[in-house]
Amino acid sequence: MSRRSIVFCAFALLASILFVRLGFWQLARLRAKVQRNDAIAARQLEPAVQFASLPRDTAAARYRRASAAGVFDYGAELVLSNRTYQGSPGADLVTPLRLAGSDTAVLVDRGWVYSPDGSSVDRARWREPDTVSIVGYVEQYAPDAVSTSAARDPRILRRISRREVSSRISYPLAPYYLVQTGDTATSHPVRREMPVLDEGPHRSYAIQWFFFAATALVGAVAVWWRERRMP
Repeated sequence: MSRRSIVFCAFALLASILFVRLGFWQLARLRAKVQRNDAIAARQLEPAVQFASLPRDTAAARYRRASAAGVFDYGAELVLSNRTYQGSPGADLVTPLRLAGSDTAVLVDRGWVYSPDGSSVDRARWREPDTVSIVGYVEQYAPDAVSTSAARDPRILRRISRREVSSRISYPLAPYYLVQTGDTATSHPVRREMPVLDEGPHRSYAIQWFFFAATALVGAVAVWWRERRMP
């Protein structure tokens, strides 16, 4: 074989090894995602527990169903902008719930309302009773390092950051917030449903990497075969 062909085959072999390793890495990520989904699915099937009994660990509490009772503080309500529902633009209303018998509040994503620009909302129209008992699922805050505010209105957020929200509220906040679930009546914001779990793109990525590895090996074999047949 010529020196050029040897270099090509060696490069193709090394590339195929790398691609195979990347393929197995994606399969490992797929297994981890499936295990995580199984744990979350088990949480979703559990009956709702009292909010105060949830674990402090945000990862362990995420997606658990919980109930909470207290008084909504509509004066501190926030608008979570650019949220869609069935293809329509809108926003979610996020209201602090002052928990009964506690000085701590939990933010409650009460649901989606229509907004042509994804942020302008007549908040007074969507007020519900002050004293409530709700059911929802636990969600984590956005990382504090991420900018979440909209420039023109401090009440409008792109994401919910605990540190940023805490700077605007005079009482302590729970380490996670609740997404309220329930019916979709027009008299209140459209409630969010429990998130649908999927495996992500890891399986297709693994197949892609294995295909690249096979392509590199086939190319190396083709070059070797051609060189062998040459006089």
